[in-house]
Amino acid sequence: MHNEKFPSILLEQAVNQFAQLPGIGRKTALRLVLHLLRQEESRVFSLTEALNQLVQDVCYCKECNSISDEEICPICANEDRTGEILCVVENIRDVLSIENTQQYKGKYHVLGGIISPMDGIGPSDIAIDLLVDRVKKGGVKEVILALSTTMEGDTTNFYIFRKLKPFGVRLTTLARGVALGDELEYADELTLGRSIKHRTLYEETLTT
Repeated sequence: MHNEKFPSILLEQAVNQFAQLPGIGRKTALRLVLHLLRQEESRVFSLTEALNQLVQDVCYCKECNSISDEEICPICANEDRTGEILCVVENIRDVLSIENTQQYKGKYHVLGGIISPMDGIGPSDIAIDLLVDRVKKGGVKEVILALSTTMEGDTTNFYIFRKLKPFGVRLTTLARGVALGDELEYADELTLGRSIKHRTLYEETLTT
């Protein structure tokens, strides 16, 4: 229940929509809406047009499942990037974080989530089968497991490890410069870059 008494139904509707965004409370939503009302119409229409285009035209790369404007994203299409190494990440934010380190020259595989039974997300809800298919085709020599070091991330890592182990591909994980419980997007570039460079075999991280 909300106690605000809006003088305009249109204003209330806009606030309600903004308040559904992650990390946006109703007070912040109201500030954003009022800010937009003070802008020139052309600027607001540019924003809505960009959002409309995003929803209508964005697609997912057929190779790595990352957000793209084309069927094949620029990283997968880049012949200077090696396809022998795949870095498995949760989402495009992690791709951007790793790219900012300038320490990685392989390609990516974006899962689109991690296994989280509490949230009703199982292996079939994310792009693990697509990853297995990529490895099956051959040419991949190493898969870097670069998921967040949370319980859900570790669960997903182990599931992928079991699925890929029969193919004999080298499975590594980021060095623990990224603290336990951290997500990649919050790691500083230097720390993340070192974690990529000094990655370790995944099996060595398992306890018996």
